[in-house]
Amino acid sequence: MDVGVFTAILAGNGVPLGDSLDYLKGQGIDWVEIGTGNYPGNAHCPLDELLKSKKALDDWCDEFKRRKIRISGLSCHGNPIHPDKDFAKSCHEVQRKTIQLAEKIGVKVVILFSGCPGGSPKDTTPNWATCAWPPDYLQILDYQWNEVVIPYWTQEAKFARDHGIKLAFEAHPGFVVYNPETVLRLRKACGTTVGANFDPSHFFWQGIDPIAAVRELKGAIHYCHAKDTRVEPLKAAINGTLDTKSYGDLLERSWVFRTCGYGHGELWWNDFVSTLKICGYDHVLSIEHEDSLMSAKEGLEKAIAFLQRVTIKEKATKATWF
Repeated sequence: MDVGVFTAILAGNGVPLGDSLDYLKGQGIDWVEIGTGNYPGNAHCPLDELLKSKKALDDWCDEFKRRKIRISGLSCHGNPIHPDKDFAKSCHEVQRKTIQLAEKIGVKVVILFSGCPGGSPKDTTPNWATCAWPPDYLQILDYQWNEVVIPYWTQEAKFARDHGIKLAFEAHPGFVVYNPETVLRLRKACGTTVGANFDPSHFFWQGIDPIAAVRELKGAIHYCHAKDTRVEPLKAAINGTLDTKSYGDLLERSWVFRTCGYGHGELWWNDFVSTLKICGYDHVLSIEHEDSLMSAKEGLEKAIAFLQRVTIKEKATKATWF
């Protein structure tokens, strides 16, 4: 298992691609995940230019090659089934182009969201239904899955499969795929091209045990984000974890995203990495920095050092088995 970094945090802070790669190489990183557009932005990947110009593509790829850094995945998280047709179309086009770019450069996985449609054909905003009563919500879910989600993603899974690409869905509240059950539902409907981008941070605050979830998703994990969550027991005990307060309201939230090791310690992460390997995932742990308490530099460097210890221990343990 290798440690990598999702460069969106550096791109979002205005650090150019070359400088980002130099910095990460200096931290011992040999793998990066690159955002191609939609929510992650495309500051490190001028998608249209790379698809149109062989020279631009060669120059871009050379940035990685001469530093001996490889691309673990391309990310285009968006909402291509949004009821706003223009927004959905834009997300869809970036997604298709990302799959085409991945094929050109030999990257095998694209990381994305399932998205969320409206609750009916007349809606103009997404509608995330999470309960079974009143019965309106079951009607919403029936419409969403059977008339929008499955037809759309069946088509997109075929497109990805035709280009030799796997789709790694990040299970994220607010979208129709948000837990292991919904990952597997989409995979059953659309085929094994569909799998998970396993991000434990989104499971912690839903009350899901990520290690149990890894076992449930055995064979269906295409990619893995490394991010931690700290649940505040007193706030969660009073209001639960369905928290809509700003991520910046750190004192009042029931939970916050944390750098790896600041929500759960090395023992937990050792078990997590080992369980991933047992269940068939042995690629990259891609650090996604969203810790509001740390700068990008501090958060990345602490997460890198922490996960390098965890993965080295895991490798050393394996080396002593006979």
